[in-house]
Amino acid sequence: MPTGVIVNALATLLGGIFGALGGHLFSEDFKDKINMIFGACSMGMGIYAIAPMKNMPVVIFAVIIGTAFGLLIHLGDRIDDGARLMQKGIGHIIKTKPDMPEKEFTATLVTIIVLFCASGTGIYGALTNGMTGDATILISKSILDFFTAAIFAINLGYVVALIAVPQFIILYILFLLAGVIFPLTTPTMIFDFKAAGGFLMLATGFRMIKVKMFPTADMIPAMVLVMPLSWAWTNWIAPLLK
Repeated sequence: MPTGVIVNALATLLGGIFGALGGHLFSEDFKDKINMIFGACSMGMGIYAIAPMKNMPVVIFAVIIGTAFGLLIHLGDRIDDGARLMQKGIGHIIKTKPDMPEKEFTATLVTIIVLFCASGTGIYGALTNGMTGDATILISKSILDFFTAAIFAINLGYVVALIAVPQFIILYILFLLAGVIFPLTTPTMIFDFKAAGGFLMLATGFRMIKVKMFPTADMIPAMVLVMPLSWAWTNWIAPLLK
């Protein structure tokens, strides 16, 4: 049961509606400060996920090599391009007249499509939900997404709520793929996978509080690399070091 995926999509939908309806009641200072709290929560989730890792060299190597690969193939730019196509489709469904220039509106909408549909936390959470049945990561993310969607919907309107549809589709596909992957894994591989996701959540937190704009989209390949590297380390390299 994709509990986390359903809850996350509903949180985005309801947050977008709530923000469009009553967002004018919140001040700019409130929105800025609450976003810092979202960032701190994301970093806390990341630390919690990193703590149980079994093979630190593997996780660090996967994060470095995976990010380097993502940067080389411009994965972040490709995800942005996909989000722009998604934005055009959403724009046909809901015609919004935002109180901002059209270019700024488009750029902001693309940013939140990437945030909700292609964030490291979402990908990690959907895969974890599918592999282990643990929906904790996605449910925790849902709390953040509800308020994030509400804040963005204050300026962008009901179009934010519709992002829940592609978000559900993408996360559900990942959930289904995880069911195929899980039988091939070991507990050690799962712990190392969670740790790699923790680094992505830490990076996301730093982006949210605007300390450093980590290339979180380009870090996504680390999630693909970490489990086979963990298996190779445990079965081939670790025995040689004993």
